[in-house]
Amino acid sequence: MPDDRVLGAPAERDAGSAAGGRRVLVALYAVFALAAGARAGVQLATRFDEAPLAYVLSALAAAVYLVATVALARGPAGRRTALVAISVELVGVLVVGTLSLADPAAFPDETVWSGYGRGYLYVPLVLPVLGLWALLRRGAGRTAHG
Repeated sequence: MPDDRVLGAPAERDAGSAAGGRRVLVALYAVFALAAGARAGVQLATRFDEAPLAYVLSALAAAVYLVATVALARGPAGRRTALVAISVELVGVLVVGTLSLADPAAFPDETVWSGYGRGYLYVPLVLPVLGLWALLRRGAGRTAHG
C-alpha cells in the first residue's frame, strides 16, 4: 500500500495527474503546430502551384494546433477556446481524411490530415479524441457555473 505522505493524498495525486496530462497534450499540440507550420510554410513558399489546396489545409491545421496549444496551456481560462479548436480539428481531420481518400486527385500531395493523418501515424486522428476526452472529463467534475 503506498504511503500517502510520499505520494500525497488521493485528491492531490488526481490533480497532479490532470496537470501532467494537460502538459502532455500541450506538448503534443505544440509539436504538431511546429511540424505542420514548418511543413506548410516550406510547401507554400516553394511548391504552392503543385497542390495549393493541400498546402493551405496544412497551414490551417497548423493554425488550429497553435490555437489549441495556447488554449490548453492557459488551463481553465482557455477551456472553451480549446474545446472549439479541438472540435474544429476533429471535424477537419474527418472531412479532409474522407475527401482525400474519396478523391485523391484533389490532393496531389499530402496534408497533415490526409488519410486521417496516416503520414503522421494517425496521431492527427487520435489527438483530438484524446483532447476532447480530457477536456470533457475535467469539465464533468465542475458545476454548471464553474
